[in-house]
Amino acid sequence: MLDSVNRRRAERFQVINMVNKIREDHPTMGCRDMYYKLMPEFIGRDSFEALCKEAGLNSRTHKNMRRTTDSTGVVRFDNLTENIKADRLNKIWTSDITYYELNGRFYFITFILDACSSRIIGHVVSKTLRTEETTLPAIKMAIKARTYSDLTGLIFHSDGGGQYYDKEFLKLTSKNKIKNSMCKYPWENGIAERINGVIKNNYLKHRRIENYQDLIREVDHAVQMYNYDKPHIRLNRNTPVKFENKMILLHQQTS
Repeated sequence: MLDSVNRRRAERFQVINMVNKIREDHPTMGCRDMYYKLMPEFIGRDSFEALCKEAGLNSRTHKNMRRTTDSTGVVRFDNLTENIKADRLNKIWTSDITYYELNGRFYFITFILDACSSRIIGHVVSKTLRTEETTLPAIKMAIKARTYSDLTGLIFHSDGGGQYYDKEFLKLTSKNKIKNSMCKYPWENGIAERINGVIKNNYLKHRRIENYQDLIREVDHAVQMYNYDKPHIRLNRNTPVKFENKMILLHQQTS
């Protein structure tokens, strides 16, 4: 019974969290329009509109307050990244879920980055916001990408979305001795939020995407280009992969 209650709370929070993000690009979109674009499986239209009203998100002139907290008992983790510098690989991973509008509906893209190298080490495109389609496959990909690394003490930082404290997700972080961390305000997860705009505006926007399979293919391609071909000013004009290789070589030489 408790799991069922917590799941409903998490699902409600997921809706509020995504509506807040949509408001950034569509400040006047009505809740009914958002419902038909999101098509959440776990909540009906009337309940969705009631939830938006309860959260103060139903007004077409609503000013986005970016509510990221929930007083209904939803799990939250402290922000462990404050005053912490990501000066080595696998010290901080950061993650976010964004949406992509296609043919009158929203699809979702989950990213996980290593905050030191800015490399996208986990990503997935999904039709729903369910954990098993978003954060779970993304973190499995990230862990696989770091197969030969000890992840003990790694900080996994995200917003307060329910996908990041789902029971199955937390089993994986616990198994790998990863510390969960959450932001209270959006700017506390800036690295992950910026990648959303980079991939959508610098890559996907310029590609011909007509259906869901196209989107999956183009996101895979964009991540490949971003990781292997795009020089970063912050990385001294290295690509994320090249920067990581240099860090690994330096560590081997000084060990």
